[in-house]
Amino acid sequence: MYVSEPKIEKAVSIFKEHGGVMRTSEAERAGIHNRTLYHMLEEGYITKLERGVYKLKDKGPLSNPDLAIVATKIPKARVCLISALDFYDMTTEIPHSVHIALPRTSRDPKLDYPPLSVYRFSGKSLTEGVEEHEIDGVSVQVYNPAKTIADCFKFRNKIGQDIAIDALERGISEGKASYKDVLHYAEICRVKTVIKPYLESIANG
Repeated sequence: MYVSEPKIEKAVSIFKEHGGVMRTSEAERAGIHNRTLYHMLEEGYITKLERGVYKLKDKGPLSNPDLAIVATKIPKARVCLISALDFYDMTTEIPHSVHIALPRTSRDPKLDYPPLSVYRFSGKSLTEGVEEHEIDGVSVQVYNPAKTIADCFKFRNKIGQDIAIDALERGISEGKASYKDVLHYAEICRVKTVIKPYLESIANG
């Protein structure tokens, strides 16, 4: 299968404009023919991260490939709970799956890799406290530290109350979340009465 050098150069340029990571559908919309894409894969210009997700070879290793893949394949996903704590370095837990929040009405995502833990959010609990971070050239939505703490208390029965308490203590002591912000998101997540005693204990400690 022959693909001309100018076509490859143009495709490489398009990949660079997209931060070095693209989905097949994105590549097609940007003018990269499937034949060019497969030729680039065969010749080592790009590597396959996951089915339908490709990375430009000369971009170097990805710093957080799991989050980059999830954000590329599931644009509505918001990184939450243990994955968000790990992103902000607010836990010693190692996430064995990517924890994401999705609207209650959206379909269950199908992804070969990485493994996912999906949580359904709605209303302000879904929309408030979202930050956009660029990871490996991909825009990734992550709940901010204070919102993540509130979410951890909301889902404490699933992830463990000790993880939620530790996240709260780390967030406050390291200045990553303020008392005011934690209470604001705790009210949205309906866990204000649960969090308040722990906040008071930290304040008095």
